[in-house]
Amino acid sequence: MLKGNKLYSILFNKCPRCQKGDFFVTNNAYNLRQFDKMHPQCAVCGQNFEPEPGFYTGALYVSYALYVAWTISTFVLFYVLLNIDVLVYMWALLPSLVILTPYFFRVARRVWINIFVAYRPPGQG
Repeated sequence: MLKGNKLYSILFNKCPRCQKGDFFVTNNAYNLRQFDKMHPQCAVCGQNFEPEPGFYTGALYVSYALYVAWTISTFVLFYVLLNIDVLVYMWALLPSLVILTPYFFRVARRVWINIFVAYRPPGQG
């Protein structure tokens, strides 16, 4: 995947502006002691990762969309295509949502900041 694409920044935990510095302190979303720890700014370009207090409140909507997409796609797969009982599906869905929480939290924050920060290669300002 090429730099300059917002998807690169979202998937690989990179700064949305330079796409070189890391966004979160650790790349592992399941390091539960540090899954929500972000760098205050990019070590490479200096982009502020918390532009204003409450900036990431909007990421809640992105997170909600991820949960809805996961729920609908697994429902179609298991209930509609594989004809698995809906109660069995629900019992399998609930733990999967809990397990995916740290990952969706991080993806939602990276998507949210990528909406507002444009890619600008180092050396262009």
